[in-house]
Amino acid sequence: MTTVIDASIALSWCFDDEASDETDAVAQDVIANGGLVPSLFHLELANVLLQAERRGRISASEIAQRLDLLAQMSLETDPQTAGRAWNEILSLARTHKLTSYDAAYLELASRKGAALATKDKALATAARHLGLTVLGTKS
Repeated sequence: MTTVIDASIALSWCFDDEASDETDAVAQDVIANGGLVPSLFHLELANVLLQAERRGRISASEIAQRLDLLAQMSLETDPQTAGRAWNEILSLARTHKLTSYDAAYLELASRKGAALATKDKALATAARHLGLTVLGTKS
C-alpha cells in the first residue's frame, strides 16, 4: 500500500526528540517501498526547519544533512495538489476543520487510496473518518 507522508512525520526524522517507534517504522517503510507527498511538502518542511534554525534548535549544517537523507528516500511528489486546492482540498479543510495544508495530505491519501502517515491528531481523526489507514501515531 502506498503511504502519504506529511511534514510532521518527516520532521520527526529530523529531530531526535520527536521520533518514536511508530515514526521510525514509517521511515523504514518509506526506505523499502517509497512514499507520496503533495507538492507543498517541500516548502512546509523547509519552513519548519528554517524556523528551528532561527530559534537555535538546529544548525544549517544539520539541516543540510537531514535534507540530504530525505532526498535519498523515494518520495514521489504528486503534481495535482495545486490544481485541487480551490475545490477538493478547500472542501476537505472546511468539512474536517483542518488547515488547507493538512487537507492537501488528506486529499492526496484519499484520492490515491493510500495510508496517511501523520503525527497530527486532527488530521489523523479526519483520515480515520474517511476510512483511511493512519500510520505514525498511536491509535
